[in-house]
Amino acid sequence: MAATRRDFIKLSAGVGLLAVAGEPALAAGAELSSGAVGLLYDATLCIGCKSCMVNCKRVSSEPGGPLYSPGGTIPYEFRGNDRIHDSPDDLSAKTVNIIKVYKDGSGMRKDKVRDGFSFVKRQCMHCIDPACVSVCPVAALTKDPVTGVVGYDGNRCIGCRYCMLACPFGIPKFTWDTNDPKIVKCELCRHRYKDGDYPACCEFCPTGASLFGPVTELAREAERRLALNPGSEYAFPMGRIGSNRYSKRKVVGYFRKVYGLKEAGGTQCLLLAGVSFDRLGFNPGIEDVAYPEFTWNYIKKVPYLIGLLLVAGAVGHQLTKDRE
Repeated sequence: MAATRRDFIKLSAGVGLLAVAGEPALAAGAELSSGAVGLLYDATLCIGCKSCMVNCKRVSSEPGGPLYSPGGTIPYEFRGNDRIHDSPDDLSAKTVNIIKVYKDGSGMRKDKVRDGFSFVKRQCMHCIDPACVSVCPVAALTKDPVTGVVGYDGNRCIGCRYCMLACPFGIPKFTWDTNDPKIVKCELCRHRYKDGDYPACCEFCPTGASLFGPVTELAREAERRLALNPGSEYAFPMGRIGSNRYSKRKVVGYFRKVYGLKEAGGTQCLLLAGVSFDRLGFNPGIEDVAYPEFTWNYIKKVPYLIGLLLVAGAVGHQLTKDRE
């Protein structure tokens, strides 16, 4: 059932009472659940084919997917037989997964800083303690207690767009051009899990650049790769952890960091690359702390602000009444 403005006002009052009563447990920091899943993106394996983007849109246009529009048209190139070329520049309400490119100088050397280039994948990072979930006043954004996937329920959303402001990675987007606007973001293909499937970006990646699996296993795999000697050969698993598909390739030099292990308190999507992540467009100002802690610093001031406004309103009303 869709939330109404009256429901929002009631819930806002509840938030104010909660702030007076005490700090919620979430603000202290969430822990990674034992069944948490995510993905590892290795930019050194990416060839920029964008198969992940095409197949992401294909499966996301199915019922339950973030781009599905009941009773409406399926977005962009998947409208029946009318294939429309789609080459987005960035994440949007029609694109929840994108491959971008870093380039320096001549851009002839893959995964090198000087005169080099590198691909990079951007989608929801599925934070362990997500800021978007903490600020949503109607629980339209939730974190699955088992998989840890941050999902969205459009029937609850009231379009306040607080999640867009709160996300340190700038992920949630808004459908401004529809009569029934909603928030759109990667939901890690959670609608496919019941059938034993997994995220399309990982399933259809031809090189294993995107790998799906338990977050703890992905972190171990990332650390193994960082320990490899450049030039040595390694069997990179393809699709998902535990798969019998491998891609044997020579190891290139990695930038010595697994991005996502600590950023914003830790995420379920991890990245490896040959160049630093600030060059790949990630904000170097993102701190290694769960962002709901910052959110709480503002929320706990709300009841005092409301009280001040009520007092000021009462005083103003009384002064006006006496003057009349």
